[in-house]
Amino acid sequence: MKTTGRLIGWEAAHLLVTYALQIYRRKLNMILKHIYKKQGIKLNYFEIRNNLQPLVLIHAQGVDAVSFENVWGHLSKQYHIYSVDCYGHGESLHNATQYNVEDIGKAIICFIEDVVKEKVYLLGHSSGGLIAAYIASKTELCKYLILEDTPFFSSQGERRKGSFNYIDLSTICHNFINQSESKDFVLYYFSNQYAWNLFPERSKEKIKEKMIAMASKYRNKHPDRNLKVLFWPKAALSAFQGMNKYDPMFGETFYNDSFHNGIPHEDILKNIKCKTIFMKAQTNISEDDLKRVSELVADLQIVRFDCGHGIHMEKPKEFIECLSKLG
Repeated sequence: MKTTGRLIGWEAAHLLVTYALQIYRRKLNMILKHIYKKQGIKLNYFEIRNNLQPLVLIHAQGVDAVSFENVWGHLSKQYHIYSVDCYGHGESLHNATQYNVEDIGKAIICFIEDVVKEKVYLLGHSSGGLIAAYIASKTELCKYLILEDTPFFSSQGERRKGSFNYIDLSTICHNFINQSESKDFVLYYFSNQYAWNLFPERSKEKIKEKMIAMASKYRNKHPDRNLKVLFWPKAALSAFQGMNKYDPMFGETFYNDSFHNGIPHEDILKNIKCKTIFMKAQTNISEDDLKRVSELVADLQIVRFDCGHGIHMEKPKEFIECLSKLG
Protein backbone atom coordinates (compact mmCIF):
# COMPACT_ATOMS: atom_id res chain seq x y z
CA MET A 1 0.00 0.00 0.00
CA LYS A 2 2.86 2.34 0.84
CA THR A 3 4.49 1.60 -2.51
CA THR A 4 1.22 2.30 -4.32
CA GLY A 5 0.84 5.54 -2.41
CA ARG A 6 4.37 6.58 -3.36
CA LEU A 7 3.67 5.81 -7.03
CA ILE A 8 0.51 7.91 -6.98
CA GLY A 9 2.48 10.67 -5.29
CA TRP A 10 5.17 10.55 -7.97
CA GLU A 11 2.54 10.56 -10.72
CA ALA A 12 0.85 13.59 -9.19
CA ALA A 13 4.20 15.37 -8.88
CA HIS A 14 5.03 14.54 -12.50
CA LEU A 15 1.69 15.98 -13.66
CA LEU A 16 2.29 19.16 -11.64
CA VAL A 17 5.77 19.57 -13.11
CA THR A 18 4.45 18.97 -16.64
CA TYR A 19 1.70 21.57 -16.11
CA ALA A 20 4.20 24.07 -14.69
CA LEU A 21 6.49 23.57 -17.69
CA GLN A 22 3.60 24.22 -20.08
CA ILE A 23 2.82 27.51 -18.32
CA TYR A 24 6.52 28.41 -18.33
CA ARG A 25 6.82 27.74 -22.06
CA ARG A 26 3.80 29.95 -22.77
CA LYS A 27 5.32 32.76 -20.69
CA LEU A 28 8.70 32.22 -22.37
CA ASN A 29 7.06 32.62 -25.79
CA MET A 30 5.29 35.72 -24.42
CA ILE A 31 2.10 35.07 -26.40
CA LEU A 32 -0.35 37.61 -25.02
CA LYS A 33 -4.01 37.90 -25.94
CA HIS A 34 -5.78 41.29 -25.91
CA ILE A 35 -8.94 43.06 -27.01
CA TYR A 36 -8.64 46.55 -28.51
CA LYS A 37 -11.80 48.67 -28.19
CA LYS A 38 -12.50 52.20 -29.34
CA GLN A 39 -15.72 53.93 -30.46
CA GLY A 40 -17.44 50.84 -31.83
CA ILE A 41 -14.19 49.10 -32.85
CA LYS A 42 -13.44 45.69 -31.35
CA LEU A 43 -10.34 43.80 -32.44
CA ASN A 44 -9.00 40.67 -30.80
CA TYR A 45 -5.26 40.19 -31.26
CA PHE A 46 -2.29 38.13 -30.13
CA GLU A 47 1.07 39.68 -29.33
CA ILE A 48 4.63 38.49 -28.83
CA ARG A 49 6.21 41.48 -27.15
CA ASN A 50 9.80 42.65 -27.62
CA ASN A 51 11.66 45.78 -28.77
CA LEU A 52 11.94 44.76 -32.42
CA GLN A 53 10.28 46.02 -35.60
CA PRO A 54 6.46 45.63 -35.33
CA LEU A 55 4.91 43.13 -37.77
CA VAL A 56 1.10 43.12 -38.05
CA LEU A 57 -0.42 39.92 -39.49
CA ILE A 58 -3.88 39.87 -41.11
CA HIS A 59 -5.31 36.41 -41.79
CA ALA A 60 -7.36 35.02 -44.68
CA GLN A 61 -11.11 34.61 -44.82
CA GLY A 62 -12.64 31.76 -42.79
CA VAL A 63 -9.69 31.21 -40.43
CA ASP A 64 -8.43 33.48 -37.63
CA ALA A 65 -5.30 35.14 -36.21
CA VAL A 66 -4.06 31.80 -34.85
CA SER A 67 -3.64 30.54 -38.41
CA PHE A 68 -0.19 32.19 -38.24
CA GLU A 69 0.73 30.42 -34.99
CA ASN A 70 3.15 28.03 -36.71
CA VAL A 71 5.40 30.96 -37.70
CA TRP A 72 4.91 33.27 -34.69
CA GLY A 73 7.86 31.87 -32.73
CA HIS A 74 10.44 32.13 -35.51
CA LEU A 75 9.22 35.53 -36.66
CA SER A 76 9.39 36.88 -33.09
CA LYS A 77 13.19 36.54 -33.23
CA GLN A 78 13.14 39.46 -35.67
CA TYR A 79 9.75 41.12 -35.16
CA HIS A 80 7.34 42.31 -32.48
CA ILE A 81 4.31 40.24 -33.49
CA TYR A 82 0.72 41.49 -33.64
CA SER A 83 -1.71 38.93 -35.12
CA VAL A 84 -5.21 40.36 -35.52
CA ASP A 85 -8.66 38.77 -35.90
CA CYS A 86 -10.60 40.49 -38.71
CA TYR A 87 -14.21 41.48 -38.17
CA GLY A 88 -16.52 38.47 -38.44
CA HIS A 89 -13.73 36.17 -37.23
CA GLY A 90 -12.50 35.00 -33.83
CA GLU A 91 -13.36 37.34 -30.98
CA SER A 92 -13.34 40.56 -33.00
CA LEU A 93 -16.53 42.49 -33.81
CA HIS A 94 -19.35 40.45 -35.36
CA ASN A 95 -21.49 43.01 -37.16
CA ALA A 96 -22.29 42.24 -40.80
CA THR A 97 -22.77 45.92 -41.69
CA GLN A 98 -19.02 46.43 -41.18
CA TYR A 99 -17.72 43.43 -43.14
CA ASN A 100 -15.96 45.47 -45.80
CA VAL A 101 -12.42 46.56 -46.65
CA GLU A 102 -12.98 50.17 -45.50
CA ASP A 103 -14.42 49.51 -42.04
CA ILE A 104 -11.94 46.74 -41.24
CA GLY A 105 -9.06 48.73 -42.71
CA LYS A 106 -9.94 51.85 -40.71
CA ALA A 107 -10.25 49.77 -37.51
CA ILE A 108 -6.75 48.33 -38.00
CA ILE A 109 -5.38 51.80 -38.78
CA CYS A 110 -6.75 52.98 -35.39
CA PHE A 111 -5.23 49.88 -33.78
CA ILE A 112 -1.79 50.66 -35.24
CA GLU A 113 -2.05 54.32 -34.17
CA ASP A 114 -3.22 53.56 -30.60
CA VAL A 115 -1.54 50.25 -29.76
CA VAL A 116 1.56 49.85 -31.94
CA LYS A 117 2.29 53.60 -32.11
CA GLU A 118 4.94 53.37 -34.81
CA LYS A 119 5.35 52.38 -38.46
CA VAL A 120 4.79 48.70 -39.13
CA TYR A 121 5.58 45.90 -41.50
CA LEU A 122 2.12 44.79 -42.59
CA LEU A 123 1.39 41.29 -43.93
CA GLY A 124 -1.95 40.10 -45.26
CA HIS A 125 -2.82 36.62 -46.49
CA SER A 126 -5.44 36.28 -49.26
CA SER A 127 -8.40 38.55 -48.36
CA GLY A 128 -6.24 39.83 -45.50
CA GLY A 129 -3.93 41.15 -48.21
CA LEU A 130 -6.80 43.19 -49.67
CA ILE A 131 -7.23 44.83 -46.26
CA ALA A 132 -3.48 45.32 -45.82
CA ALA A 133 -3.25 46.96 -49.26
CA TYR A 134 -6.11 49.31 -48.38
CA ILE A 135 -4.32 50.33 -45.17
CA ALA A 136 -1.03 50.94 -47.02
CA SER A 137 -2.86 53.04 -49.61
CA LYS A 138 -4.52 55.28 -47.00
CA THR A 139 -1.75 55.94 -44.45
CA GLU A 140 1.98 56.33 -44.01
CA LEU A 141 1.93 53.87 -41.12
CA CYS A 142 3.11 51.01 -43.34
CA LYS A 143 6.89 50.79 -43.76
CA TYR A 144 6.77 47.50 -45.67
CA LEU A 145 3.76 45.73 -47.20
CA ILE A 146 3.79 41.95 -47.68
CA LEU A 147 0.99 40.45 -49.76
CA GLU A 148 0.64 36.69 -49.40
CA ASP A 149 -1.06 35.41 -52.57
CA THR A 150 -3.69 38.16 -52.54
CA PRO A 151 -6.52 37.82 -55.14
CA PHE A 152 -6.47 41.25 -56.77
CA PHE A 153 -8.94 41.76 -59.64
CA SER A 154 -10.19 38.13 -59.71
CA SER A 155 -12.19 38.57 -56.47
CA GLN A 156 -14.00 41.70 -57.66
CA GLY A 157 -16.89 42.38 -60.06
CA GLU A 158 -18.12 39.72 -62.48
CA ARG A 159 -14.73 38.02 -62.50
CA ARG A 160 -15.26 36.93 -58.89
CA LYS A 161 -17.76 34.33 -60.10
CA GLY A 162 -14.92 32.36 -61.65
CA SER A 163 -12.73 32.40 -58.54
CA PHE A 164 -12.25 29.40 -56.26
CA ASN A 165 -13.46 31.45 -53.29
CA TYR A 166 -16.76 32.12 -55.06
CA ILE A 167 -17.47 28.53 -56.09
CA ASP A 168 -16.38 27.23 -52.69
CA LEU A 169 -16.55 29.28 -49.47
CA SER A 170 -18.63 32.28 -50.59
CA THR A 171 -21.34 30.24 -52.30
CA ILE A 172 -21.45 27.81 -49.38
CA CYS A 173 -21.87 30.78 -47.00
CA HIS A 174 -24.69 32.14 -49.21
CA ASN A 175 -26.46 28.78 -49.28
CA PHE A 176 -26.03 28.28 -45.53
CA ILE A 177 -27.58 31.68 -44.77
CA ASN A 178 -30.54 30.87 -47.00
CA GLN A 179 -31.43 27.53 -45.41
CA SER A 180 -32.69 26.59 -41.94
CA GLU A 181 -32.01 22.87 -41.63
CA SER A 182 -28.36 23.05 -40.50
CA LYS A 183 -27.11 25.23 -37.64
CA ASP A 184 -23.48 24.05 -37.70
CA PHE A 185 -21.59 26.00 -40.37
CA VAL A 186 -18.35 24.04 -39.88
CA LEU A 187 -20.07 20.73 -40.65
CA TYR A 188 -22.12 22.35 -43.42
CA TYR A 189 -18.98 23.65 -45.09
CA PHE A 190 -17.18 20.30 -44.74
CA SER A 191 -20.17 18.51 -46.26
CA ASN A 192 -20.52 20.90 -49.21
CA GLN A 193 -16.95 21.95 -49.99
CA TYR A 194 -15.72 21.93 -53.58
CA ALA A 195 -12.99 19.41 -52.67
CA TRP A 196 -15.51 16.56 -53.07
CA ASN A 197 -15.43 17.18 -56.83
CA LEU A 198 -11.78 16.12 -56.88
CA PHE A 199 -12.57 12.56 -55.75
CA PRO A 200 -13.00 9.73 -58.30
CA GLU A 201 -16.64 9.57 -59.40
CA ARG A 202 -16.96 5.83 -58.71
CA SER A 203 -15.96 6.07 -55.04
CA LYS A 204 -16.81 9.69 -54.22
CA GLU A 205 -20.23 9.20 -52.59
CA LYS A 206 -19.09 6.32 -50.39
CA ILE A 207 -15.98 8.19 -49.21
CA LYS A 208 -17.97 11.40 -48.73
CA GLU A 209 -20.60 9.63 -46.61
CA LYS A 210 -17.98 8.08 -44.33
CA MET A 211 -15.96 11.28 -43.97
CA ILE A 212 -19.02 13.40 -43.20
CA ALA A 213 -20.08 10.85 -40.58
CA MET A 214 -16.66 11.13 -38.92
CA ALA A 215 -16.79 14.91 -39.07
CA SER A 216 -20.29 14.92 -37.58
CA LYS A 217 -19.20 12.64 -34.75
CA TYR A 218 -16.23 14.87 -33.96
CA ARG A 219 -18.39 18.02 -34.06
CA ASN A 220 -20.91 16.48 -31.67
CA LYS A 221 -18.16 15.49 -29.25
CA HIS A 222 -15.99 18.61 -29.61
CA PRO A 223 -18.18 21.51 -30.82
CA ASP A 224 -15.70 24.16 -29.65
CA ARG A 225 -12.57 22.65 -31.19
CA ASN A 226 -11.08 23.02 -34.65
CA LEU A 227 -12.30 20.21 -36.89
CA LYS A 228 -10.26 17.02 -37.12
CA VAL A 229 -11.13 14.17 -39.48
CA LEU A 230 -9.10 10.99 -39.77
CA PHE A 231 -7.31 10.66 -43.14
CA TRP A 232 -8.22 14.22 -44.16
CA PRO A 233 -5.03 16.08 -45.28
CA LYS A 234 -3.46 18.32 -42.65
CA ALA A 235 -3.09 21.19 -45.14
CA ALA A 236 -6.82 20.98 -45.94
CA LEU A 237 -7.77 20.92 -42.25
CA SER A 238 -5.82 24.15 -41.71
CA ALA A 239 -8.71 25.90 -43.50
CA PHE A 240 -10.90 25.06 -40.47
CA GLN A 241 -8.64 26.90 -37.97
CA GLY A 242 -11.01 29.26 -36.18
CA MET A 243 -14.02 28.48 -38.38
CA ASN A 244 -16.08 27.90 -35.22
CA LYS A 245 -16.18 31.67 -34.75
CA TYR A 246 -16.47 32.63 -38.41
CA ASP A 247 -19.60 34.52 -39.45
CA PRO A 248 -20.90 33.23 -42.84
CA MET A 249 -22.21 36.75 -43.47
CA PHE A 250 -18.58 37.69 -44.10
CA GLY A 251 -18.49 35.19 -46.97
CA GLU A 252 -21.73 36.65 -48.27
CA THR A 253 -19.90 39.95 -48.91
CA PHE A 254 -17.63 38.18 -51.40
CA TYR A 255 -20.65 36.44 -52.92
CA ASN A 256 -22.48 39.72 -53.55
CA ASP A 257 -19.31 41.81 -54.11
CA SER A 258 -20.02 44.23 -51.26
CA PHE A 259 -16.72 43.57 -49.43
CA HIS A 260 -14.84 46.07 -51.63
CA ASN A 261 -17.31 48.92 -50.97
CA GLY A 262 -17.17 49.84 -54.63
CA ILE A 263 -13.44 50.65 -54.51
CA PRO A 264 -11.61 49.27 -57.60
CA HIS A 265 -8.44 47.37 -56.77
CA GLU A 266 -6.60 49.63 -59.22
CA ASP A 267 -7.37 52.66 -57.03
CA ILE A 268 -5.94 50.92 -53.98
CA LEU A 269 -2.80 49.61 -55.65
CA LYS A 270 -1.77 52.85 -57.39
CA ASN A 271 -1.80 54.67 -54.04
CA ILE A 272 0.62 52.29 -52.30
CA LYS A 273 3.92 54.14 -51.85
CA CYS A 274 5.82 51.86 -49.45
CA LYS A 275 8.10 48.95 -50.37
CA THR A 276 6.00 45.91 -51.23
CA ILE A 277 6.61 42.18 -51.54
CA PHE A 278 4.14 39.97 -53.38
CA MET A 279 4.38 36.31 -52.31
CA LYS A 280 3.16 34.35 -55.34
CA ALA A 281 1.99 30.75 -54.89
CA GLN A 282 1.25 28.32 -57.71
CA THR A 283 -2.48 28.95 -57.29
CA ASN A 284 -4.85 31.93 -57.13
CA ILE A 285 -3.63 35.12 -58.88
CA SER A 286 -2.85 34.78 -62.60
CA GLU A 287 0.34 36.00 -64.27
CA ASP A 288 -1.64 38.68 -66.11
CA ASP A 289 -3.15 39.99 -62.88
CA LEU A 290 0.22 39.89 -61.18
CA LYS A 291 1.66 41.95 -64.02
CA ARG A 292 -1.08 44.55 -63.48
CA VAL A 293 -0.24 44.66 -59.77
CA SER A 294 3.46 45.21 -60.55
CA GLU A 295 2.58 48.03 -62.95
CA LEU A 296 0.38 49.79 -60.39
CA VAL A 297 2.53 49.46 -57.26
CA ALA A 298 5.53 51.76 -57.44
CA ASP A 299 8.05 49.60 -55.54
CA LEU A 300 7.12 45.91 -55.88
CA GLN A 301 9.19 42.74 -55.63
CA ILE A 302 7.72 39.34 -56.51
CA VAL A 303 8.82 36.22 -54.61
CA ARG A 304 7.58 32.87 -55.92
CA PHE A 305 6.75 29.74 -53.89
CA ASP A 306 6.19 26.21 -55.15
CA CYS A 307 3.05 25.48 -53.15
CA GLY A 308 -0.66 26.19 -52.79
CA HIS A 309 -2.45 29.27 -51.49
CA GLY A 310 -1.41 28.99 -47.81
CA ILE A 311 2.29 29.74 -48.18
CA HIS A 312 2.99 30.23 -44.46
CA MET A 313 1.35 26.85 -43.75
CA GLU A 314 2.77 24.84 -46.66
CA LYS A 315 6.24 26.39 -46.89
CA PRO A 316 6.88 27.90 -43.42
CA LYS A 317 10.69 27.75 -43.70
CA GLU A 318 10.77 29.61 -47.02
CA PHE A 319 8.09 32.04 -45.77
CA ILE A 320 10.18 32.90 -42.69
CA GLU A 321 13.36 33.21 -44.78
CA CYS A 322 11.62 35.68 -47.09
CA LEU A 323 10.57 37.88 -44.16
CA SER A 324 13.97 37.61 -42.48
CA LYS A 325 15.61 39.22 -45.51
CA LEU A 326 13.54 42.39 -45.28
CA GLY A 327 15.72 43.79 -42.51
